[in-house]
Amino acid sequence: MNFADTNQNFQDWCTQQWVISFGRKINPLENTWLIGSFGKVNGIGEKFIYELAKREDLDINRNAHSKGLFSSISSLNLRDNQVNNLSKNVVDFYEKTSEYKLQLTVKWNPIFKIFGYIVSKLFSQRINQLNIPINNIKSNENITSEIIQLVAKNSNEVKYTIWLRKLLPTKQVIYSGIYTTCIIPSGVTCVKAIFPLPNGNATVILKPSVGEKNELILDSSGNQFGDAGFYFLLNDSKGNYWSKYIKSFTDNLRVSDENGKLAAQQTLKLWNLQVAKFEYKMKKQTT
Repeated sequence: MNFADTNQNFQDWCTQQWVISFGRKINPLENTWLIGSFGKVNGIGEKFIYELAKREDLDINRNAHSKGLFSSISSLNLRDNQVNNLSKNVVDFYEKTSEYKLQLTVKWNPIFKIFGYIVSKLFSQRINQLNIPINNIKSNENITSEIIQLVAKNSNEVKYTIWLRKLLPTKQVIYSGIYTTCIIPSGVTCVKAIFPLPNGNATVILKPSVGEKNELILDSSGNQFGDAGFYFLLNDSKGNYWSKYIKSFTDNLRVSDENGKLAAQQTLKLWNLQVAKFEYKMKKQTT
């Protein structure tokens, strides 16, 4: 039997052992669409950014103006009619994310709130990652939103685009994720968000589409390994790769433009029951 690395916190070892026991062993060379950067055992958050840059000898470009999650919306490989229908303001947000201020509202399903609290206490606060506010936020709360690029020193090629978001005024990291695209086995281009964890990561793969109201829809619903969805990945004590596909957990994000006002609604579900809903307001900063 394979085992997770014992040189780490016990709760991290337990979750990794669960992935090994109920997931699948994978060959990274045969699953390049899924593979992404792993974190170390001694903390994630902003520290991971500097560790990754040092490990791969990359320069860190912070506070860059007019930088987006994607250099072009064309990287999503949407059909021509979808691109033509997609709101230009939504396109601008994804191509120039660093120019926007964000506000957040959070509403939890009371049934799942206790589980969110446990996860926060055992994992999120300690590793400074996926630190979703547990209390409902009824009014718009300002959050920082920074696009960080890790670039090759010689060619200045962007190797990683990281979206770092913190809750004000505590400066608590909510998400520190690497954003890119991937082509899943079915041939569909998807958005890929990688959230480093100790000895592994949580990866969300979202299928893009354009809705009837010209909004961008990113949906992680899938049926099996290889589809869009939520994945845990890790290295065991011998360096083997393992992955667990969580079919029951889904993430649906709708980014819309109504009369020039940008907003996003993100709904997390477990077993088709709503866990929490996040509403964002995005406003372009004036220079």
